[in-house]
Amino acid sequence: MAYVISDDCVSCGTCESECPVGAISQGDAHYEINPDECVDCGTCAAACPTEAISQG
Repeated sequence: MAYVISDDCVSCGTCESECPVGAISQGDAHYEINPDECVDCGTCAAACPTEAISQG
């Protein structure tokens, strides 16, 4: 199951640079994870300073 980013995201960009497959991009309100590209590695969740990323 792909990871998702909640509204707790502060758009710092840390997760985007950590994603090994480039599945994260800036969305309208905050960063978003493309579920079709996410490989469920959890690297983004571990890097998020606000704990805004979890498995969906």
